[in-house]
Amino acid sequence: MQRLWLVFAQAVTIALGILFVVSTLKPDWFSPATIHLTPEIPAAQSALSIEPATQPEQSPASPGSYRNAAQRALPSVVHVFTSQEVAQPRNPLLNDPFFRHFFGDQSQQPVQKRSGLGSGVIVSSEGYILTNNHVIEAADQIEVALNNGNKFAAHIVGKDPETDLAVLRINTKNKLPTMRFAQGKDLSVGDVVLAIGNPFGVGQTVTMGIVSATGRSQLGINTFEDFIQTDAAINPGNSGGALIDTEGNLVGINTAIYSRSGGSQGIGFAIPAASAREVMEQIIKTGGVVRGWIGIQVQEITPDLVASFDLPPQGILIAGLARNSPADKGGLLPGDVLVSIDGAAVNTPHGVLEGVAKLPPGRLVKLALVRRGKLLEATVQVARRPIPAASRE
Repeated sequence: MQRLWLVFAQAVTIALGILFVVSTLKPDWFSPATIHLTPEIPAAQSALSIEPATQPEQSPASPGSYRNAAQRALPSVVHVFTSQEVAQPRNPLLNDPFFRHFFGDQSQQPVQKRSGLGSGVIVSSEGYILTNNHVIEAADQIEVALNNGNKFAAHIVGKDPETDLAVLRINTKNKLPTMRFAQGKDLSVGDVVLAIGNPFGVGQTVTMGIVSATGRSQLGINTFEDFIQTDAAINPGNSGGALIDTEGNLVGINTAIYSRSGGSQGIGFAIPAASAREVMEQIIKTGGVVRGWIGIQVQEITPDLVASFDLPPQGILIAGLARNSPADKGGLLPGDVLVSIDGAAVNTPHGVLEGVAKLPPGRLVKLALVRRGKLLEATVQVARRPIPAASRE
């Protein structure tokens, strides 16, 4: 018993000694816990000094910069978002009587919603927007997003599939920034141009290039072609956007690219602003575009045709006629060579198409023809050019 008390007394003595040492030293691990995620730097010793924000003065653009042109044009370029409901083919099992007996008559056709994107140019403070027809061609719903992020539902004022142009309109109480059309000078090869749009939906983007060529036609893109070719990067989503000059004026509507991959390869095409404006004004005024038509199909006279059929080297060969068309009623025949329209010589199929389209419906015109080596004259009454079947609503 005496030994137990001795052991207990020694244990108490050791415990009191440890407590005395601990209470004297007070190490950090014994004090209440404090967690610091990162070391704190006193304000006076901070390595970063934050000054009140100040608005820098607007300085002139440096040489070679197109900042002013871009800033002038960017607010007038919009994003165009479209959606379309497309009926999906029914599963063949749904037509099987045995299947319908167990699962019911599921006659409702499945519908898939497709979305698309493009760009547009505000051409009027009243909410008119110029874009490509293929951007909105089959859309059930159209939404336009402005440069400031505001979004509006848009409706189609009118469209012209033969030039791939369309006009939209949005209703807003605020005055919209409009794009200025370039006037007074023609584009030349080598001129610097900027393309603005929404490529791949990444957001408003500006790319730079030069005018590679003008007057490009017979590309098979549109019926009426007179494209500006540029190497400014144009990609899917740029369609309907602006091609501007170095002063921020509209010189074209970006429309198409030549590409093996689907991306930009430096060959883009834009509709000239002057042509786009003519179409736009007609659409806003009448809802469509009125063109002349006489119903002829023409082709260029090649040296082989001259040698094989004893054709004159000048003029355009009439390869076909539409039945009951003005040309058919006027006595023209396949194989005739069209030399002039109302005294104006014709030299290219494109020239014939453009020249006839500019004639007002109802007008009588005189055509000079060569048939079997003899010069003839025919009078036809211009009709209104039919609307392509694909674009009829």
